[in-house]
Parts: sequence; C-alpha cells; structure tokens
Amino acid sequence: MNSSAAHLRLIAHDEEDLKILSAHLQDAVVKVSEIAFLPQSRRFAMVVNRYCWEGGEDAPNGFRMRTGVHFDGVLKVRAQGVRQDAREAVMELLAIAYAPGTDGAGAIELSFAGGGMIRLEVECIEAAMADLAGPWPATARPRHRLDRVERA
Repeated sequence: MNSSAAHLRLIAHDEEDLKILSAHLQDAVVKVSEIAFLPQSRRFAMVVNRYCWEGGEDAPNGFRMRTGVHFDGVLKVRAQGVRQDAREAVMELLAIAYAPGTDGAGAIELSFAGGGMIRLEVECIEAAMADLAGPWPATARPRHRLDRVERA
C-alpha cells in the first residue's frame, strides 16, 4: 500500500454487509470527542483511524487511514463503559454486530476493547464508511490475545 492507494467506500444495508464493515473497522481507534449522535438527523457518526487489514506490506506495522463512519435511522443511543467526560480518551473498536428486532428494526452494537459498548437502536441497517485521508504508517500492528478464548 502506498499514498496513492484507493480509498475504501462501503455501505451496509443488511447483516452480511455489516459484517464486512466490521471486518474493515476492526482495531480502528477513535477519540470520544470524535463520536456524535445527531438526534434530529437520526444519525450516529464517528471519525476513526482505521487499521488497514487489506494491505500493508510496504510498512513493518502496516498502515492506518482516517475514515468516516455513520449509521442512519438511529432512534436511540446507549453507551456502557464509555467515559463521555474524557473527551480525549481513545477507544479501540473490536467489532460491530446486529441484534434483530421486529419489523426490520433492531440494534447495532459497537464493542470496544476494555468492555465498552455503544448500542444503537435502529429502524433498519443503513450504514456507511469512507476513507477520508491517508494512508500513513502505523506505529504498531494490532495484536489479539488468543489465549483468552474460552474452550468448551
């Protein structure tokens, strides 16, 4: 990957699409101050530094890109384990999942390292992400502790 690499632009309208969005946003980092719920627009948005899992052979730790993410049709937002008063705190996004409700409605759950979660009550799945700038060399490659997986 180099500075002329194509920027990703993805949309999600169903659960399978959302899984693809989640995979591309895994290990993105975001400051609390760069997360917003706009109730009158029914939009939840954030600007993250996305880890580029799709490439990175040109840099020892891979690359990151500045990426905008938004969810539309959001009726309600609940946060758990997110220090909203710590505006400069940085959170690491682990996954995005969907919990279906009735009549196409449901909840989109954003899970963060350390146990934080943001739950979006939505009318339907309507999400998008778009790379805004980058890439730049990452200072570290994300690592996951596999020894913490519980065995049946």
